[in-house]
Amino acid sequence: MSILGALPEGLVCRPIDGADFDGVMSCLERGFPERPRQHWQEALARMGRRPVVDDLPQYGYVLDNAGQIVGVMLTLFFRHGADEGIRCNLSSWAVDEAFRAYAGKLIMTAMRRRDVTYLSITPAPVTLKVTEALRFKRFAEGQHAFMPLLRFSGGGRTVAARPDTPELDALTQNERHILLEHAALGCDAFVCVRNGVTYPFVFKARRVLRGLVPCSQVIYCRSHADLSLCAGALGRHLLRKGKIFGIVDACGPVQGLFGRYFAGVGPKYAKGPNPPWPGDLAFTEFVVFGS
Repeated sequence: MSILGALPEGLVCRPIDGADFDGVMSCLERGFPERPRQHWQEALARMGRRPVVDDLPQYGYVLDNAGQIVGVMLTLFFRHGADEGIRCNLSSWAVDEAFRAYAGKLIMTAMRRRDVTYLSITPAPVTLKVTEALRFKRFAEGQHAFMPLLRFSGGGRTVAARPDTPELDALTQNERHILLEHAALGCDAFVCVRNGVTYPFVFKARRVLRGLVPCSQVIYCRSHADLSLCAGALGRHLLRKGKIFGIVDACGPVQGLFGRYFAGVGPKYAKGPNPPWPGDLAFTEFVVFGS
Protein backbone atom coordinates (compact mmCIF):
# COMPACT_ATOMS: atom_id res chain seq x y z
CA MET A 1 0.00 0.00 0.00
CA SER A 2 1.25 3.46 -0.88
CA ILE A 3 0.74 6.11 1.77
CA LEU A 4 2.36 9.04 0.04
CA GLY A 5 2.51 10.16 -3.56
CA ALA A 6 0.25 11.71 -6.16
CA LEU A 7 -2.96 10.08 -7.30
CA PRO A 8 -3.31 9.23 -11.00
CA GLU A 9 -5.48 11.40 -13.22
CA GLY A 10 -9.18 10.86 -12.59
CA LEU A 11 -8.71 9.52 -9.05
CA VAL A 12 -9.44 11.93 -6.19
CA CYS A 13 -9.75 11.65 -2.43
CA ARG A 14 -12.55 13.85 -1.07
CA PRO A 15 -15.15 14.07 1.71
CA ILE A 16 -18.34 12.00 1.47
CA ASP A 17 -21.55 13.84 0.68
CA GLY A 18 -25.15 12.66 0.62
CA ALA A 19 -25.10 11.95 -3.12
CA ASP A 20 -22.36 9.34 -2.53
CA PHE A 21 -24.36 7.07 -0.23
CA ASP A 22 -25.25 4.37 -2.77
CA GLY A 23 -21.67 4.17 -4.01
CA VAL A 24 -20.30 4.24 -0.47
CA MET A 25 -22.57 1.40 0.66
CA SER A 26 -21.73 -0.68 -2.42
CA CYS A 27 -18.01 -0.23 -1.81
CA LEU A 28 -18.39 -1.15 1.86
CA GLU A 29 -20.41 -4.23 0.89
CA ARG A 30 -17.56 -5.33 -1.36
CA GLY A 31 -15.03 -4.73 1.39
CA PHE A 32 -17.08 -6.27 4.20
CA PRO A 33 -19.21 -9.00 2.58
CA GLU A 34 -20.27 -10.29 6.01
CA ARG A 35 -22.16 -7.04 6.64
CA PRO A 36 -25.57 -6.55 4.98
CA ARG A 37 -26.37 -3.31 3.19
CA GLN A 38 -28.84 -2.44 5.92
CA HIS A 39 -25.99 -2.22 8.42
CA TRP A 40 -24.33 0.54 6.36
CA GLN A 41 -27.66 2.30 5.76
CA GLU A 42 -28.25 2.49 9.50
CA ALA A 43 -24.64 3.47 10.21
CA LEU A 44 -24.74 6.41 7.78
CA ALA A 45 -28.14 7.48 9.09
CA ARG A 46 -26.87 7.50 12.68
CA MET A 47 -23.73 9.38 11.64
CA GLY A 48 -25.96 11.96 9.95
CA ARG A 49 -27.72 12.63 13.24
CA ARG A 50 -24.48 13.33 15.08
CA PRO A 51 -23.26 16.94 15.43
CA VAL A 52 -20.63 18.15 12.98
CA VAL A 53 -17.34 19.10 14.65
CA ASP A 54 -15.76 22.30 13.36
CA ASP A 55 -15.26 22.05 9.59
CA LEU A 56 -14.54 18.34 9.71
CA PRO A 57 -16.50 15.86 7.54
CA GLN A 58 -19.61 14.25 8.95
CA TYR A 59 -19.16 10.89 7.25
CA GLY A 60 -15.58 10.44 6.09
CA TYR A 61 -13.72 10.22 2.80
CA VAL A 62 -13.92 8.37 -0.51
CA LEU A 63 -11.60 7.53 -3.36
CA ASP A 64 -13.52 8.68 -6.43
CA ASN A 65 -12.39 7.26 -9.77
CA ALA A 66 -14.08 9.41 -12.41
CA GLY A 67 -17.39 9.30 -10.55
CA GLN A 68 -17.16 5.73 -9.25
CA ILE A 69 -16.54 5.13 -5.53
CA VAL A 70 -13.63 2.70 -5.25
CA GLY A 71 -12.53 3.37 -1.67
CA VAL A 72 -14.13 4.44 1.61
CA MET A 73 -13.05 5.39 5.09
CA LEU A 74 -15.71 6.42 7.60
CA THR A 75 -14.64 8.93 10.23
CA LEU A 76 -16.41 9.65 13.50
CA PHE A 77 -15.22 13.01 14.82
CA PHE A 78 -16.40 13.96 18.30
CA ARG A 79 -15.52 16.18 21.22
CA HIS A 80 -14.61 14.37 24.41
CA GLY A 81 -14.73 17.01 27.10
CA ALA A 82 -12.74 20.20 27.49
CA ASP A 83 -9.48 18.46 28.39
CA GLU A 84 -9.42 15.55 25.93
CA GLY A 85 -10.34 17.70 22.90
CA ILE A 86 -11.36 16.21 19.55
CA ARG A 87 -11.11 12.51 18.79
CA CYS A 88 -11.72 10.68 15.53
CA ASN A 89 -12.60 7.01 15.20
CA LEU A 90 -11.21 5.85 11.83
CA SER A 91 -13.48 3.03 10.71
CA SER A 92 -14.58 0.75 7.88
CA TRP A 93 -11.57 1.18 5.60
CA ALA A 94 -12.40 -0.53 2.29
CA VAL A 95 -10.65 -0.12 -1.07
CA ASP A 96 -11.31 -2.09 -4.25
CA GLU A 97 -8.43 -4.39 -5.14
CA ALA A 98 -7.43 -2.52 -8.31
CA PHE A 99 -6.89 0.65 -6.24
CA ARG A 100 -5.24 -0.80 -3.11
CA ALA A 101 -1.97 0.98 -3.96
CA TYR A 102 -3.73 4.26 -3.12
CA ALA A 103 -5.52 3.10 0.03
CA GLY A 104 -3.17 5.07 2.26
CA LYS A 105 -4.45 8.32 0.79
CA LEU A 106 -7.69 7.89 2.71
CA ILE A 107 -6.03 7.65 6.09
CA MET A 108 -3.50 10.41 5.36
CA THR A 109 -6.29 12.74 4.25
CA ALA A 110 -8.33 11.95 7.36
CA MET A 111 -5.35 12.54 9.68
CA ARG A 112 -4.44 16.08 8.68
CA ARG A 113 -5.28 17.68 12.04
CA ARG A 114 -2.45 17.37 14.57
CA ASP A 115 -4.67 18.47 17.44
CA VAL A 116 -7.00 15.49 16.91
CA THR A 117 -6.50 12.10 18.58
CA TYR A 118 -7.18 9.32 16.06
CA LEU A 119 -8.48 5.90 17.08
CA SER A 120 -8.38 2.56 15.30
CA ILE A 121 -10.40 0.20 17.45
CA THR A 122 -11.37 -2.59 15.03
CA PRO A 123 -8.30 -2.86 12.77
CA ALA A 124 -8.49 -5.61 10.18
CA PRO A 125 -5.37 -7.79 9.85
CA VAL A 126 -4.73 -6.36 6.37
CA THR A 127 -4.54 -2.79 7.78
CA LEU A 128 -2.39 -3.49 10.84
CA LYS A 129 0.90 -2.90 9.03
CA VAL A 130 -0.26 0.51 7.85
CA THR A 131 -1.64 1.35 11.31
CA GLU A 132 1.66 0.52 12.96
CA ALA A 133 3.70 2.21 10.21
CA LEU A 134 1.82 5.41 11.00
CA ARG A 135 3.02 5.08 14.61
CA PHE A 136 -0.32 4.33 16.20
CA LYS A 137 0.22 2.98 19.71
CA ARG A 138 -1.88 0.38 21.47
CA PHE A 139 -3.92 1.76 24.35
CA ALA A 140 -5.48 -1.67 24.96
CA GLU A 141 -3.56 -4.90 24.46
CA GLY A 142 -6.49 -7.26 24.98
CA GLN A 143 -9.76 -7.76 26.82
CA HIS A 144 -10.74 -8.91 30.29
CA ALA A 145 -13.96 -10.93 30.56
CA PHE A 146 -15.44 -10.84 34.04
CA MET A 147 -18.39 -11.96 36.14
CA PRO A 148 -19.14 -9.08 38.51
CA LEU A 149 -21.71 -11.03 40.51
CA LEU A 150 -18.89 -13.13 41.97
CA ARG A 151 -17.59 -10.04 43.74
CA PHE A 152 -19.85 -10.00 46.79
CA SER A 153 -18.07 -7.36 48.83
CA GLY A 154 -19.47 -3.85 49.08
CA GLY A 155 -22.92 -2.47 48.59
CA GLY A 156 -24.15 0.21 46.27
CA ARG A 157 -27.12 0.85 44.05
CA THR A 158 -27.47 1.68 40.37
CA VAL A 159 -29.67 4.38 38.84
CA ALA A 160 -30.44 4.74 35.13
CA ALA A 161 -29.20 7.94 33.49
CA ARG A 162 -32.09 10.20 32.50
CA PRO A 163 -32.31 13.99 32.22
CA ASP A 164 -34.23 14.16 35.53
CA THR A 165 -31.96 11.75 37.45
CA PRO A 166 -30.79 13.77 40.49
CA GLU A 167 -27.75 11.52 41.02
CA LEU A 168 -26.24 12.93 37.80
CA ASP A 169 -25.71 16.26 39.59
CA ALA A 170 -22.70 14.70 41.34
CA LEU A 171 -20.92 14.14 37.99
CA THR A 172 -18.94 16.55 35.86
CA GLN A 173 -20.69 18.24 32.96
CA ASN A 174 -18.78 16.04 30.51
CA GLU A 175 -19.75 12.85 32.34
CA ARG A 176 -23.43 13.86 32.37
CA HIS A 177 -23.17 14.53 28.63
CA ILE A 178 -21.59 11.14 27.98
CA LEU A 179 -24.24 9.24 29.96
CA LEU A 180 -27.26 11.04 28.51
CA GLU A 181 -25.98 10.94 24.92
CA HIS A 182 -25.18 7.24 25.14
CA ALA A 183 -28.55 6.47 26.72
CA ALA A 184 -30.17 8.20 23.73
CA LEU A 185 -28.05 6.02 21.42
CA GLY A 186 -29.40 2.85 23.02
CA CYS A 187 -26.65 2.06 25.52
CA ASP A 188 -27.11 1.05 29.13
CA ALA A 189 -26.01 4.27 30.83
CA PHE A 190 -26.27 4.54 34.61
CA VAL A 191 -24.53 5.54 37.81
CA CYS A 192 -23.53 3.46 40.78
CA VAL A 193 -23.90 5.19 44.13
CA ARG A 194 -21.68 3.62 46.78
CA ASN A 195 -20.85 5.07 50.20
CA GLY A 196 -22.09 8.47 49.07
CA VAL A 197 -19.87 8.57 45.94
CA THR A 198 -21.34 8.48 42.41
CA TYR A 199 -19.59 6.53 39.64
CA PRO A 200 -20.60 6.80 35.95
CA PHE A 201 -20.83 3.76 33.64
CA VAL A 202 -21.91 3.02 30.09
CA PHE A 203 -22.32 -0.55 28.83
CA LYS A 204 -23.31 -1.85 25.40
CA ALA A 205 -25.07 -5.16 24.83
CA ARG A 206 -23.25 -7.56 22.53
CA ARG A 207 -22.84 -11.27 21.95
CA VAL A 208 -19.61 -13.27 22.04
CA LEU A 209 -18.46 -16.82 21.30
CA ARG A 210 -19.93 -16.81 17.80
CA GLY A 211 -22.99 -14.94 18.97
CA LEU A 212 -24.04 -17.55 21.51
CA VAL A 213 -23.37 -15.74 24.79
CA PRO A 214 -24.91 -12.35 25.69
CA CYS A 215 -22.69 -9.95 27.56
CA SER A 216 -22.07 -6.25 28.16
CA GLN A 217 -19.10 -4.34 26.75
CA VAL A 218 -17.79 -1.49 28.87
CA ILE A 219 -18.08 1.67 26.78
CA TYR A 220 -17.20 4.15 29.49
CA CYS A 221 -15.91 4.09 33.04
CA ARG A 222 -13.48 6.34 34.87
CA SER A 223 -11.10 3.50 35.62
CA HIS A 224 -10.74 -0.23 36.11
CA ALA A 225 -10.61 0.48 39.84
CA ASP A 226 -14.17 1.82 39.66
CA LEU A 227 -15.31 -1.39 37.97
CA SER A 228 -13.76 -3.47 40.74
CA LEU A 229 -15.10 -1.25 43.50
CA CYS A 230 -18.67 -1.34 42.15
CA ALA A 231 -18.57 -4.92 40.83
CA GLY A 232 -21.26 -6.29 43.13
CA ALA A 233 -23.77 -3.56 42.25
CA LEU A 234 -22.83 -3.83 38.56
CA GLY A 235 -23.41 -7.58 38.66
CA ARG A 236 -26.90 -7.16 40.10
CA HIS A 237 -27.65 -4.46 37.54
CA LEU A 238 -26.54 -6.63 34.61
CA LEU A 239 -28.38 -9.68 35.94
CA ARG A 240 -31.65 -7.74 35.86
CA LYS A 241 -30.95 -7.28 32.15
CA GLY A 242 -30.30 -10.97 31.60
CA LYS A 243 -26.50 -10.83 31.51
CA ILE A 244 -23.83 -12.17 33.82
CA PHE A 245 -20.68 -11.41 31.79
CA GLY A 246 -18.93 -8.13 31.18
CA ILE A 247 -16.00 -7.29 28.88
CA VAL A 248 -13.57 -4.43 29.29
CA ASP A 249 -10.50 -3.43 27.30
CA ALA A 250 -7.29 -3.84 29.27
CA CYS A 251 -3.52 -4.22 29.08
CA GLY A 252 -3.49 -7.13 31.52
CA PRO A 253 -5.68 -8.86 34.11
CA VAL A 254 -7.84 -6.36 35.98
CA GLN A 255 -7.26 -6.60 39.70
CA GLY A 256 -10.42 -7.23 41.68
CA LEU A 257 -12.53 -8.49 38.76
CA PHE A 258 -13.19 -12.23 38.76
CA GLY A 259 -12.62 -13.49 35.24
CA ARG A 260 -9.96 -14.03 32.59
CA TYR A 261 -7.75 -11.76 30.55
CA PHE A 262 -7.39 -12.53 26.83
CA ALA A 263 -4.14 -11.07 25.51
CA GLY A 264 -4.20 -9.93 21.89
CA VAL A 265 -8.00 -10.07 21.60
CA GLY A 266 -9.49 -6.82 20.31
CA PRO A 267 -6.36 -4.62 20.50
CA LYS A 268 -7.06 -0.92 20.10
CA TYR A 269 -4.82 1.84 18.79
CA ALA A 270 -4.55 5.60 19.14
CA LYS A 271 -2.38 8.39 17.78
CA GLY A 272 -2.52 11.96 18.99
CA PRO A 273 -2.24 14.21 22.01
CA ASN A 274 -4.93 12.62 24.21
CA PRO A 275 -5.23 8.84 23.80
CA PRO A 276 -8.08 7.21 25.73
CA TRP A 277 -7.61 4.79 28.59
CA PRO A 278 -8.81 1.17 28.40
CA GLY A 279 -12.49 1.36 29.24
CA ASP A 280 -13.25 4.51 27.25
CA LEU A 281 -14.95 3.85 23.91
CA ALA A 282 -17.34 6.80 24.16
CA PHE A 283 -18.88 7.99 20.87
CA THR A 284 -17.02 5.37 18.81
CA GLU A 285 -18.37 3.00 16.18
CA PHE A 286 -19.36 0.47 18.86
CA VAL A 287 -22.04 2.96 19.89
CA VAL A 288 -22.87 4.99 16.78
CA PHE A 289 -23.05 2.06 14.39
CA GLY A 290 -25.36 0.23 16.77
CA SER A 291 -23.78 -3.22 16.36
